[in-house]
Amino acid sequence: MHVKAYKNELIVGLAFLFLIIAFSYKHIQVSNQNSATSGASVALGELKDVIALKKVWGDKKNTKKVEKLQTLVSPSKVQWHKEGKKLTASFQGLSAQVFNRLIVKIMNLPVEIQKLEVRNTGSEYQVEFKCKW
Repeated sequence: MHVKAYKNELIVGLAFLFLIIAFSYKHIQVSNQNSATSGASVALGELKDVIALKKVWGDKKNTKKVEKLQTLVSPSKVQWHKEGKKLTASFQGLSAQVFNRLIVKIMNLPVEIQKLEVRNTGSEYQVEFKCKW
């Protein structure tokens, strides 16, 4: 008998409960969709970076760029040994200005630096450089 007296209130209460459940379900679904979208955009950004790096590392002109290091310094100060896509170079008696120019060029090359050793003796620098590409 009590149920019949509060029939309308029970219907309103159940409808309100259903409304809250539906709202929370919708909120969870929108949140999941936003996180999936942001994850996909991050993955797409990483893929673009990988493609750009692949173009830089796969460039056929990298050998020519590395060989330009040999012309930065006078030939008497350079010991140059290149085998395929591996380079071992030693630069002796460099001034600070030439040393800075050489290091900037080395750091801007798309190569894997295996060894970069710098020694300072007075006002002259000695650089030993090994890389592959």
